[in-house]
Amino acid sequence: MKLGKYLATEPMTLQLAPFIDVILFLLTFFLLTWNISRYEAELSVSLPTAKESATPSRMPGEILVNLDRDGRIIVNQKTLTPAELQKILAQVTADFPDQAIILRADKDTSYQDVINVIDLCKAARVWNIAFTTRDPKAGR
Repeated sequence: MKLGKYLATEPMTLQLAPFIDVILFLLTFFLLTWNISRYEAELSVSLPTAKESATPSRMPGEILVNLDRDGRIIVNQKTLTPAELQKILAQVTADFPDQAIILRADKDTSYQDVINVIDLCKAARVWNIAFTTRDPKAGR
């Protein structure tokens, strides 16, 4: 008993256009989020103001050291002890002697805590240290 004709079907093929669209979308998403994550800024750090404040152009590989009002050292959203920071800085400067360090200290941080971090940088042979401030006209 034959119910219908045998229909010849085309072999299944992979549709490349939607596949490429999805891959490009994912690539764009990851590149944008990676770029934004490079500009780490600890939210609990309230920077002091300066009239001549300017938005710096960040260089790849700069290490951002946050110092909160209690004197805690935060790098990559991880609280470090002074010994841990010095060890990390020493390892980095052994490979990259001109490595830049950006110090973001809270406006209520004691001056001694800032000097302690600078001493750690000096002990690790870091000479390229920058300090951040914010524009008084800016919001936060």
